[in-house]
Amino acid sequence: MSASTLIASPAAAPDLTSVKARQQATWATGDYAVIGTTLQIVGERICEAVDLRAGERVLDVAAGNGNATLAAARRFARVTSTDYVGELLERGRERAAAERLVVAFRQADAEALPFEDGSFDVVLSTFGVMFTPDQERAAAEMLRVVRPGGRIGLANWTPEGFIGRLFKTIGKHLPPPAGVRSPALWGTEARLAELFSGQRVEASKQVFNFRYRSADHMLEVFRTFYGPVNRAFAALEAGKAAALEADMRELWVRMNRGGAETLIVPSEYLEIVVTRS
Repeated sequence: MSASTLIASPAAAPDLTSVKARQQATWATGDYAVIGTTLQIVGERICEAVDLRAGERVLDVAAGNGNATLAAARRFARVTSTDYVGELLERGRERAAAERLVVAFRQADAEALPFEDGSFDVVLSTFGVMFTPDQERAAAEMLRVVRPGGRIGLANWTPEGFIGRLFKTIGKHLPPPAGVRSPALWGTEARLAELFSGQRVEASKQVFNFRYRSADHMLEVFRTFYGPVNRAFAALEAGKAAALEADMRELWVRMNRGGAETLIVPSEYLEIVVTRS
């Protein structure tokens, strides 16, 4: 997804089809799995938050390289892993095969899930569905495919946390498309109450720690492998790219709690469990 989609202007009606096409190309850039695998603990936590049971039918939406997918499969659930980027699904497939886990993989758009109503007991998404351009449609699709009484478990970056600030920093240098809502709104209880009106929504703030050797190391990894950062630098001329790099490095150094020897950057996210009425 385009890095610039995280800061949105309400001015004009956006062309969501073209926005989605750009996002899809962005997430296929680099190799998100290099960063995604470091977030595995979040997938484990969300499975515990929804109190996942062996044998339950689980759908992982915008699964990326499969963190929640693998966590659910390790708990003997019947898991279907979906994403609209085939390269990311392939990474998840490789990981599942290495662990001898049984998982069904299917390329699918979070805004048009190819499943019948009430097909799943649990729907999961960790730092995935929050990036859909049509937020209402994505939320409605998750509610549609989970059975009454089923649970939706989400992990979404907050606007105030490190990733929220990172994308605000990028947005200063690369203006967002007009009219697209910020994905970071999925990390606010107010927006969740709108998206899942009439459902029981429980949310708690959690922290994931990014751990790298240094600010330069983290910059190198994100610039090479993280599609939104990779594409942001590619879109800027040399002088503006240097300014973005300086701002990103300043953010990481300011938020570092690892001291002079290493980099530990805490990133706040919202852990959510929605129970369908």
